[in-house]
Amino acid sequence: MSTPTLLAVFAHPDDEAFSVGGTLTHYARQGVRVVLACATRGEAGKITVPGMTVDDLGAQREQELRDACEALEIGPPVFLDYHDSGRYERTRHDDPKALMNVNPLDVEVKLRALIEDVQPQVIVTFDPHGGYGHVDHLQIHRATVAAFFSTGHLPYGGPQRLYYTALTTEAAQGLARMGQDLDPLVYGVAANTLAVQLDVSAYATNKKAALMAHGTQTGEQSLLGRMTPEERDAMERRMLGTEGFSIGGTRTALTNYPLRGLFDGLGFGGLN
Repeated sequence: MSTPTLLAVFAHPDDEAFSVGGTLTHYARQGVRVVLACATRGEAGKITVPGMTVDDLGAQREQELRDACEALEIGPPVFLDYHDSGRYERTRHDDPKALMNVNPLDVEVKLRALIEDVQPQVIVTFDPHGGYGHVDHLQIHRATVAAFFSTGHLPYGGPQRLYYTALTTEAAQGLARMGQDLDPLVYGVAANTLAVQLDVSAYATNKKAALMAHGTQTGEQSLLGRMTPEERDAMERRMLGTEGFSIGGTRTALTNYPLRGLFDGLGFGGLN
């Protein structure tokens, strides 16, 4: 049996901290090899700290992600070396390396090679709506799903489970009340859709440290920075308490549902 390995695939530095930070620490502490793949360095992000100037935002955010990985107790990230597509007035329509302009099959090729190299049993990525609809998130979702289904022939057996990060409709309603332009019935899922709901409250300190490591993205002008203390407390209770996942694909039978964890039924003894 191969070493238990989890591959998390996201688009930008900070995506991991918001959605799966507690889960990554949870499994790292149980001896799972956790590999984080990040498609871009967030070059087109918006600096949310008033008066802050950065000569090379991509390099800055790369270091922020490395610091976040240390806070989460996982190894350094693997970069796929695409460019951040940006949003709104920062959208990079003319950048051929911007993820929105790249053929998803090219991204799949890179991910197939990474899967062959690290041999994960479990892959985690964005849900079909990309969390909140960012084009780069949608590209990574599509490419990761394709790579999961096209790597079952690998000698080690290929990844056995694919999971999507998921917000319940109730959690999405909470975000909508805080100013996020999200339709909870589109971007949230029914609670009984969740395949796994992990209690990550024991890793709240790790997750908060990882979030704060992304300093350019969590300043006074960020969503977090603009929240009232009450809104921030409510959001932290949701984010730091549990993390949920829907099932995107499986090569093994699901003997119970919901599952006890991402590795439930994959033959690693007491590891769930």
